[in-house]
Amino acid sequence: MRQINFICVFFSLLFLTACSGSKKTAQSTSSTSAATGKKMDYPMLDQGTFALTAVTTDKTYGYDQSNPIKVGGTTESSGPLNERRFFNALLGPNGETVTYVRKGSCCAFKSPNGFNGVGLLDRYEVTYDGLETPVILFINMYDYGELKAPVGFTYRK
Repeated sequence: MRQINFICVFFSLLFLTACSGSKKTAQSTSSTSAATGKKMDYPMLDQGTFALTAVTTDKTYGYDQSNPIKVGGTTESSGPLNERRFFNALLGPNGETVTYVRKGSCCAFKSPNGFNGVGLLDRYEVTYDGLETPVILFINMYDYGELKAPVGFTYRK
């Protein structure tokens, strides 16, 4: 029974903290890497947009739940904001504006930054003009990693 209560509270908190819009919010981000313990400062284009510098060559990055985009922020209460900052930085392959909608959470995994050592990935449906079928990207807002644009996208400069 206690585990069921924990799960209900966990999903309620996740639902209340996760946002699905594309509004920009002003804050800067400075975080600690779960893997190394080192402080990570993500460069910013503005207060609501990360400054990406590369497109990955890894076709699974973001597209596969085993290789999510790690934006971090949960321990600083900026996980959903960091997700929006990442998506605000993305463009289609020819500079098209990207739209995104959060489709829920899935895929429990172990994380020292999660609730009782467990995190959930967020699933986002992402599209832009000219894309035949929207894509699903997986985001980890618990842990930090190097941010790149997934294959098929570019980024704001």
